Amino acid sequence: MPAELHIGMDAEKTVISPYAVKVRTGRAVCHRAGSVTEVVPAAPTGVTPEARMATASRLSFALIFVSAVLYAAGVPWWLPFAASVAAVTTVWLRQSRAAQATSFEIPAGDGVHVLVTEEERAVFRRAVGVSRRIRRTWPGLPGMIDPELADRSLTGALDELGALLVRRQELRRLRAGIDAVRDQDVPADSPAVVALAEQRERAEQLWLETGGAANRILRSLDRTALAGEAFLREREIGETARQAEFVLAGLADQHPAPATEAGPELADRTAAVITAYRELAVTGQR
Repeated sequence: MPAELHIGMDAEKTVISPYAVKVRTGRAVCHRAGSVTEVVPAAPTGVTPEARMATASRLSFALIFVSAVLYAAGVPWWLPFAASVAAVTTVWLRQSRAAQATSFEIPAGDGVHVLVTEEERAVFRRAVGVSRRIRRTWPGLPGMIDPELADRSLTGALDELGALLVRRQELRRLRAGIDAVRDQDVPADSPAVVALAEQRERAEQLWLETGGAANRILRSLDRTALAGEAFLREREIGETARQAEFVLAGLADQHPAPATEAGPELADRTAAVITAYRELAVTGQR
């Protein structure tokens, strides 16, 4: 079980590593939660080479003016020149990197898992989402769980799931390769056909075993998240009920004066005024 786990998901692969995941191209933002660090790709800026050239040109003109002022003040010419070149180069490289899609390097060392098949990547992505839900419940469960032990268990579950999914993606390729073999024209009792059938059966058995193990981890994560969320909702409902009871008790203790029926009174007065007006109108016509 690794002490720390670093997870990076770019457009091509998912890297699960006990070592820091570095960016090859593009930019990324790190989000750390306990012993798990997620390296999240940042969206490319989309700045074109023409726009970068325009920015570099404007910066260069400004630096030329500053360099001329410094040179007139007695500063050696090569010092502002070198600083200007370094500044323009740095801005150009940063803009160029920010405009690229993010891609992560694969750390060297043991315990690194790389997922490239979309099916396995989707499963691990879902597991990471559930792990975030689990962590969000921990602040509301003080004294009920050991945060350090829970963090180690959750990190270990994600690492174990990553290893299982790597095996499954290898088995997926192997099964596809075996299924692609054409043996229609070969005798069924051929040693090669028999050996291939044995390997197909063995691959299928491993496929089912790894699938069952992965599903057990996913189910345990789901149960943990649902249990924590249900408890927090139950406590929220209980708190709402206590507040409602307090308010209702206060209202029941009050003895307000009988409310005047202003609505009926207003209706009666309005009807009386209208009747008088009609009678006055009839009298005027006579």
